[in-house]
Amino acid sequence: MLSGVLAALGAGLLWGLVFITPLILPDYPGVILSFGRYAAFGLIALIPAWFDRQRILQLRRQDWLAALKLALVGNIIYYSALATAIQLADAPLPTMLIGTLPVVIAICSNWSPHHPGDSIAWKKLALPLLIILAGLLFVNAAEMAHFTEVSLNSQRSLADYVKGGLIALIAVAAWTWYPIMNGRYMKVYAHISSSTWATAQGLTTLPLALIGYLGYGLYAWLQQDSGATVSRAVFAFPLGSTPLKFVLVMAALGLLASWLGTLLWNLASQKLPTSLAGQLIVFETLAALLYAFILRGSPPAPQILVGVVLLCAGVTLAVRAFQPAPH
Repeated sequence: MLSGVLAALGAGLLWGLVFITPLILPDYPGVILSFGRYAAFGLIALIPAWFDRQRILQLRRQDWLAALKLALVGNIIYYSALATAIQLADAPLPTMLIGTLPVVIAICSNWSPHHPGDSIAWKKLALPLLIILAGLLFVNAAEMAHFTEVSLNSQRSLADYVKGGLIALIAVAAWTWYPIMNGRYMKVYAHISSSTWATAQGLTTLPLALIGYLGYGLYAWLQQDSGATVSRAVFAFPLGSTPLKFVLVMAALGLLASWLGTLLWNLASQKLPTSLAGQLIVFETLAALLYAFILRGSPPAPQILVGVVLLCAGVTLAVRAFQPAPH
C-alpha cells in the first residue's frame, strides 16, 4: 500500500511539471510545446518498443488506429489546449479546472456507462459537485483579484483570462474522453498488455508530433511571407528564441512527465484499489499549484488554500461514491 501511494505521489509530482512549462517558455506557442513534448516521448518510446517488438508486431491495424486516435486526443490536443490556456490565464485556474477530471470522468461514465456496474445514483454525486464548484469559485475569485493587481503591468487582458479558461475546458474534454475510451478498449482487448499499449501510443504520437511541428513551421513561414501581423510574440522556427533551453525542457518532459510519470502511475494502479488510486490524481493538481506559486514567487492567498481543500474534499467524496458498499 505504501509503495503504491508513493508511486502515485511521484507521478503527480512529475505530471505537475507540465503545468509550469508554458510559464518557463512563455514565448513558445502551446502547440509547439505539445509537439515538442510528444516528439521527445515518441523518440523515448522507441527504446521499449525494440525490447517489446514481438508483442508490438502482433498488434492489428485496428489497434494502431485506436492508438492513433487516443494519442491525438489524449496527448496532442490535450496538452496544446492546456499549455495555451496557462499562457493566457496563468497556471492556477487551468490547474484547478484540470483538477476536476476525476469527477468529470465519473459523470460522463455514469451518463453513458459501458456496463451497469459503472453507474451510480446521481444524488450521490450532487454534494461532491457542489463542493468542487465552491472550490473553483474560491480560486477564481482570488485569481481575479490577483489579475486586477497586475493587469496594468502585464500583457494579459481580461479577454485573455476568459479565453484561457475556455481553452482549458477543451483540455478537460480531451482528457475526459481519453481515459474512458482507453479503459474500454483495454477491457475489450485484454490480451494487450498495458506496457505494450502505452508503447504503441508513444509510437503513434511521434509521427503526429513531427507532422504538427513541421506544419506549424510552414504556417509560420507563410505568415511571415504574407506580412501578416501576429498578436503574440512570433515564434522563431524551428527551436525558438532559446533553443538549448527548449530542447532540454522538452527532453525532460518527454522522459519525466510522459514516460516515467506513466510508469509510476501504472505501478500505483497495480498496487492500489482503483477507488483509492483515483483519489490520488489530486497529487497532480497540488503539485502544479505548488510549482506555479514557487515560480510566481509568492505564497497562495488564503482563498486559494480554501479552494484547494474544497477541491480535494469534493474529489475524494466523488470517488468514494463509486466505491462499492461493503457486504
